[in-house]
Amino acid sequence: MKADALNPRELFGTTVHYEIPAFQRPYVWTLEDQWRPLWQDVRRVAEKVIAADGDEEMLEALGGHFLGAVVFKLKSAIAGDVTRQSVIDGQQRSTTLQIMLDAVHEAVLSRGHELEAEAIEELILNQAKRFAGRPERFKLWPSRSDRSAFEYAMDQTGAHTGDHLIVEAHEFFRTEVGDWLVGIVDEGEEAVGEEKDRVAALADVVQSRLYVVAINLTGHDDDQVIFETLNDRGTPLLKADLIKNWIFQIGERVHAGVDSWPEKYWADFDDTWWREEITQGRHMRSRIDIFLQYWLTMRRRSDVLTDEVFREFVAYAKPMMTTATDAEALLGELRRDADTFRSFAQLSRETVEGRFYGRVVESLELAATTPLLLWMLSENHSVPNDQISIALGALESWVIRRTLLRGTMKDVNKMMVAILAALDEVPIGEVGVAVRDYLVSQTSDARTWPSDVDMLAGLPGIKLYGNVRQSRLRVVLEALELQMRTQRHEAVTVPTKLSVEHVMPQAWRSHWDPEPKLSPEEAADRDRLVNTLGNLTLVTSELNGTLSHRPWTDIATAPLKTTGENKGLGKRSLLNKYSVLLLTREIVDHHAEAWTDEDIRARATQLSGVLCHVWPHPGSGTRSA
Repeated sequence: MKADALNPRELFGTTVHYEIPAFQRPYVWTLEDQWRPLWQDVRRVAEKVIAADGDEEMLEALGGHFLGAVVFKLKSAIAGDVTRQSVIDGQQRSTTLQIMLDAVHEAVLSRGHELEAEAIEELILNQAKRFAGRPERFKLWPSRSDRSAFEYAMDQTGAHTGDHLIVEAHEFFRTEVGDWLVGIVDEGEEAVGEEKDRVAALADVVQSRLYVVAINLTGHDDDQVIFETLNDRGTPLLKADLIKNWIFQIGERVHAGVDSWPEKYWADFDDTWWREEITQGRHMRSRIDIFLQYWLTMRRRSDVLTDEVFREFVAYAKPMMTTATDAEALLGELRRDADTFRSFAQLSRETVEGRFYGRVVESLELAATTPLLLWMLSENHSVPNDQISIALGALESWVIRRTLLRGTMKDVNKMMVAILAALDEVPIGEVGVAVRDYLVSQTSDARTWPSDVDMLAGLPGIKLYGNVRQSRLRVVLEALELQMRTQRHEAVTVPTKLSVEHVMPQAWRSHWDPEPKLSPEEAADRDRLVNTLGNLTLVTSELNGTLSHRPWTDIATAPLKTTGENKGLGKRSLLNKYSVLLLTREIVDHHAEAWTDEDIRARATQLSGVLCHVWPHPGSGTRSA
């Protein structure tokens, strides 16, 4: 077989026809997992091309974006006909690439840029008249189940009706490309360059700066066996494996003592803990690749994408490894930061950094904050403890307040990069204050830090249960409990594995709606109210539906003829039995007769005030510096 790194111009620039074999599955790529990330990658490279402003050295250093591998096998190359290739593996990315190319062509042509559109069209269609109306007019021909949708998406022919992922993908790319070309960007971003610059850069990228490793099989290879081997066997190569090989090659080139490097710098990375795959967003990745991505984000002050970890590492490390001394210095820094990263899970929850990791990174699943956490705790930076407390305390408050007010978190990656860049010019003894001040200064909807006024006005009435994951609500309620205990000077901890419980049950209509019944409008208001902060507490063991839905008092429960160890106990008595927390104690002690809608509202306001002290805002008189 023969393998080459090819761009779209090299793949599709001739009279070629890639055919998807019958044994391939239908098109399955989706917006969140593949289309959006691909467009973001293409856009990012295009914006770098614009920023290079024609500088040949910068453009050469820029390179492109790697899409993965495609395996194909020559079927026929007859004079006057298309060169037919059978796509053995990589049909999803091949199909998506063609869909995106066609969408870019449409968007560019609709803006009147005919020369660029013509060049892109050469990569989509075989233009000879003899191919008109035939499948061979397309550079790629999908498997049977996708053909009518593909024809409809690519040139509005075919008998397709209804929904199809290929049609949706084409519409997504056409819309996104069109918006970007005219300068429409998300809030907090700025359009890069003029329209003509964007068109030229995008045409350059989609023709020559996207790469696949194209593996061309011989005519003697068995297509199906190779397909199964590629997809079902073997262990995938990690980005870290590529980086390790590159590092040791550089070490030999600069005459370093590479014989000692495995034990000194890399042995720990070969431990199963580092190579174990864990969840990152919607995907599973090894810990070492995740660490390297965050480390590079921290070091490069840029949002490093998963697929670009190796290329970004080489670009960052190469100028810093020109001598043996410099190479060992960089690897020493990498090793120390890796040890810090590995210690995160063992941090004491009694410390600011331990609470931040447990609450923000683990429970709230906001791993995008890890590069800043790593920077603050790195031995290579020696940040004073008081500055760590200020920075992480401020960021935790920002995260919690925005989470509870349902603020978007889609901009966190970029904001961490911006904060890291801002710290470059800050004395190490002031970095915590700088992080806090940066958060305070943000004004866009995607980045503002809600004040106490915002929290007290908005939080009591917001539906939390059902909109915020229970694991995240548990973090908030546990912190409120700790704050209430601290106010009473009780140096005790909160029990683990507590369950979130409604005081007034969600199924309140069973026993909590006496005559006269609530009107439909009042009932709808209560449905929302029972899921607000004021009606939530924590219990040591989850109450099942039978117990949770009982009336408030024992007297009201008696007619239900209950059985078992909780016979005759109303909801108030059950909470008293299954919760020793102050969060619940105040409800039980002060509401012997009833728990009402007004009680829920009053408690929501009271707990919102406590929350403002747990996670203070520097502009609200609760600064924790």
